[in-house]
This record gives sequence, structure tokens and C-alpha cells, in this order.
Amino acid sequence: MSLAAETRRAVRDRPFLLYGLRAGVVNFTAAARVLDVEGDVDAVATALSRYADELPDYGTAPVESRVRMESRIGPVEEPADAVLAVGGVALGPGNGTRTAVLATGDVGARALEAALARLSVADVPVVAAGVGGGTMAIVVERLDGADALRAVERALEAVPTGG
Repeated sequence: MSLAAETRRAVRDRPFLLYGLRAGVVNFTAAARVLDVEGDVDAVATALSRYADELPDYGTAPVESRVRMESRIGPVEEPADAVLAVGGVALGPGNGTRTAVLATGDVGARALEAALARLSVADVPVVAAGVGGGTMAIVVERLDGADALRAVERALEAVPTGG
């Protein structure tokens, strides 16, 4: 595999670096030192620079959606009552101790990715998350509900587009 191909593979293994390259905020030499690519650091930096030139620009767009919070989320027997069901576990309203942040509208995987990244940066642990049928559900501990709601609202104002 060529140095350029190996560098691209290493970047694709680190989505944060790919976003940084698209946004034009990466120091190529510093990034070359971090990547696990055999070769001269300057050569890897050059490969990064060339790769960055080929990538689409980083852009964001707001997602049309309505965001709300629902309390008392816990396991439910009937999947039809669930706000989120994965792997045989269904979570929905009832007597639970968790909170769900629900966004309905033009939400998809990119919106979920943006919301989860924002929650991670805000140190809000996510219990469960999913998206489908125009609804995004993120379940957090009860006391993290308000912070999660604000983080999701901010995330949906600027969801990455393209590439």
C-alpha cells in the first residue's frame, strides 16, 4: 500500500481527524506524528495536505425538528409503548428513573452522530440512543435530562453535511 493510501486509511480510522481536515484546522505535521503510518513525518504531512485538498469542505446545516424531554423512562413490556427498543430491550414511559430526549422531524444518523458527540463533550453519559422513522431518542440518567436537552438542541442547529 502506498504512503498516501496508508495515510488516508489511518485518517478514516479517526473520524475527528477527517472532520478537522475538512474544516482546515489541522496542523499536518502534528497529525502526521499521531498517525500510525510508517514513513517520514514530512512525507506523511504532505500526504495529509494533499488528502485535505481533495476532501469536501466541512459544513453544517440546521435540522428541522422539535425537541422535547420525557421523564420516568424505564423498561416496558410492550415494544409499541417504547421510545427506544434495541436488542430485545424496550425503554418507554412508566415508572423508570431515566429521561429521554426526543427529536422529531428531519432527523437521521448524522443528527444522532452530532447529538452524541455534543453529549460526549458535555460529559453527559448516554444510556441508549437510536434514530428511525423521523424520530431520534436519547436516554440519559434523570438528573442529566436538562443538560442533554440543551446539548441536543445545540447539536441540531449545526449538523455536519456532506462527505
